Amino acid sequence: MRMTLAWLLALLSLATPAWAQVDFSGEWAPRFWEDQPERVPGPDLGDYLGIPINAAARMRGDTWDAAIQTLPEWQCRPHMADYIWRGPSNLRISKEVDPVSRTVTAFHAEWLRSVDRVVYLDGRPHPPEGALHTWAGFSTAKWEGDVLTVTTTHLKEGYLRRNGLPRSDKATLVEHWMRRGDFLTVVAIVTDPVYLAEPFIRSTDYELNIHQQVPPYPCGVVAEIDRPRGVIPHLLPGTNPYLHEFSDEYKIPFDAVRGGPETMYPEYREKLKAAGNAR
Repeated sequence: MRMTLAWLLALLSLATPAWAQVDFSGEWAPRFWEDQPERVPGPDLGDYLGIPINAAARMRGDTWDAAIQTLPEWQCRPHMADYIWRGPSNLRISKEVDPVSRTVTAFHAEWLRSVDRVVYLDGRPHPPEGALHTWAGFSTAKWEGDVLTVTTTHLKEGYLRRNGLPRSDKATLVEHWMRRGDFLTVVAIVTDPVYLAEPFIRSTDYELNIHQQVPPYPCGVVAEIDRPRGVIPHLLPGTNPYLHEFSDEYKIPFDAVRGGPETMYPEYREKLKAAGNAR
């Protein structure tokens, strides 16, 4: 009997990997909750609340004109790997399995408004710094318990928010994928030496939906006839008439919505109180 028990324990040890492997494959539907205004209609112009941007990013945001999305090259532009989690799109995750070892060697993530994003788990290195940058970037991952930590490099320039705040092509993305039953939570950390003074952290939730199908990307370029040919929509520094609308509507001090690390922490409340008393 002891020999039988020992044999069963040995068999179980062979069948169970030394590290946890969570299956992320399936159809996932976004859950917006309080993030609905951010992720569906999009943020207000000039709303940089809680984002550790620097002066360069603030200038890019202040001079951004939403009409730039009327350009043909923008109309079918997919969301980048770091932003697509925050979009309103459904998600499909599939997996590649080695036929011999039976281990998962890669996950594929595909949203409605994205390209196929491959996350490699086979230990391959990242390409050289000068290699091709893409919308999805180059992603590798490792298991940390039952959390999958993904590191992404080689991203094309993109945006932190859909109101003009930029993210450079020198940025790196670290994600932590966590599954609890039918819920998927992803914590994304963007580090950008060009436009961020500190790492920018966001978390996003999805729920498993076994009836979901991700349709083809419904995109077709439309020629705009009310914009002169060759004109790139933009606003010169200091000329944007819409920057105060967000702070005025929600009665938030204008300096507070300008973003930056100094506005992100509780101590900033004391500064606002002092400024109010001074007036």
